[in-house]
Amino acid sequence: MRSAVIVFPGSNCDRDLAVALEQVTGRKPAMVWHRESELPEGIDFIGVPGGFSYGDYLRSGAMAARSPIMRAVKDAADRGVPVIGICNGFQVLTEAGLLPGALMRNARLSFVCKPVPLRVENSQSLFTSQYDAGEAITFPVAHHDGNYQADRETLDRLEGEGRVAFRYLENINGSSRDIAGILNDSGNVLGLMPHPERVVEPAHGGTDGRRLFEGLLETVA
Repeated sequence: MRSAVIVFPGSNCDRDLAVALEQVTGRKPAMVWHRESELPEGIDFIGVPGGFSYGDYLRSGAMAARSPIMRAVKDAADRGVPVIGICNGFQVLTEAGLLPGALMRNARLSFVCKPVPLRVENSQSLFTSQYDAGEAITFPVAHHDGNYQADRETLDRLEGEGRVAFRYLENINGSSRDIAGILNDSGNVLGLMPHPERVVEPAHGGTDGRRLFEGLLETVA
């Protein structure tokens, strides 16, 4: 699987994601700077990492969503290439219109950084095929603007179409309906606030995130 990790000024989880992908796939991902206008040929998967792109000025992810490379990311997603946005990457994907809703300031107006329990809601997607529906897993979070919000119609549609991928068992940021991660209508774009790339080997204190990347590799390969 040939993968690419998008890098913005202020990204700080791009290397974490790159290491996780290399461990699982055996191949280093292409690190693509935000000012590029094209992705490398033959890319099978795109990761938009966490961090604080553009220092979170204006709104988290808003400026990064308008970077030249995001046009290529959107085109690739429209062709069916799997795309994951983690933490700030989730914010970027909503700002770019690849996912509905918005990530707002945490309900308690404080930065949250700790492992959190999640429930797998959809085990049939490209990203969750190695999990069981209803399974409890733990990913770490590290965000100040992770409060997922959308209008009732959008929330009902996400629920009805099985597009809620992960849900908080402990709602640490005020997200509507405890939503931690969602899929687009085609199922090939996933955005989530928790960090699966930070739990891929025992030294991290857990390996619950590894299966996300292994399932993706198996599906894409």
